[in-house]
Amino acid sequence: MEHPLHVPDLTAPGGFALRPWRMSDLDLVREASEDPYIPLITTVPSSYSEAEGRAFVERQWGRATTGVGFPFVLVDPGGRPVGTVGLWPDGKGGATLGYWVVASARGRGAAAAGVAAVTDWALRELGLPRLALHVEPWNTASARVAERAGFRREGLLAGGLRIGDEHRDVLVFVLPRPAAPS
Repeated sequence: MEHPLHVPDLTAPGGFALRPWRMSDLDLVREASEDPYIPLITTVPSSYSEAEGRAFVERQWGRATTGVGFPFVLVDPGGRPVGTVGLWPDGKGGATLGYWVVASARGRGAAAAGVAAVTDWALRELGLPRLALHVEPWNTASARVAERAGFRREGLLAGGLRIGDEHRDVLVFVLPRPAAPS
C-alpha cells in the first residue's frame, strides 16, 4: 500500500470549486449512471442503486486512502455537484487527469474550470513535471477542455484505452511544467 493522499478543497475559475467525495454526492452518481458514456469510461455503475452509489463513493475514498490518486468532486457556483476531476500519479513522476460532467451541467465551463484548477494545483503544489490527458478523437468538447487548460496534443495512441468491451484509439494531450524563470 502506498501512503494515503490528502484530497484538498480547491477554488476554480468561474466560481466553481473542487472537494473530496461525500456520501451526499449520491445524486451526482445517479445522474452520471444514466449517461450512456460515463459508465463506459469510469467505474460509475451503469445501473444505479443506492448500494452501488455508496460503493462508488467509497471507491473514491479508497483511491486516496491507498495512494492511487486524487478524486475530486466538481461543484458549480450554486453548490451543486456536477462532475469529477481525478488526478492519477503514474509512478514515474507525472500524472494523468480524467474528468466528466453530467449532461445537465455541460456547456457552462465546469470541466474547463475543474481541469484548470487541478492542473495548477498539481504543477504548483505537487511539483509534478508532466500531466497527460486521453481523449477519444470524436470527443471534440473534451479536446477543447484540454486545450483551454493549456494541454497540447502530442499524438494518437492506437488502442490506448479500454472503453466498455473494446480498446479504442485516444488522443494524448500533455502539459509539461513550465520551466523556472532564469
